[in-house]
Amino acid sequence: MGNFTVELLAEAVEFMDSLDAKTRDKIYYNIRKAQSTNDTELFKKLNDNIWEFRTFYNGKAYRLFSFWDTINSSKTIVIATHGILKKTQKTPKKEINKAEEIRIGYLNNKYKK
Repeated sequence: MGNFTVELLAEAVEFMDSLDAKTRDKIYYNIRKAQSTNDTELFKKLNDNIWEFRTFYNGKAYRLFSFWDTINSSKTIVIATHGILKKTQKTPKKEINKAEEIRIGYLNNKYKK
């Protein structure tokens, strides 16, 4: 599953910018690790379209929601939509729905060009 590029959309960048440097570094480290290994502790499928980058750091669970896309049918990218600091065991359905809405908007814009 490895060998993909990761792009962060504006909301994902805002989330990352809101974190302290050590937390942000840990999340980026885990993203890089997920790109080269198939580890569901780091990158997990939530439904048909939405995945999450998972980071557990300093007793807190961070999630960066994402989806897959291809460019020119050769380059595979994962688009990170937004992130949360997870407060419960279960991933909030509204966050998965939000990622899905962002995915649909992204794809609609992509194919309008």
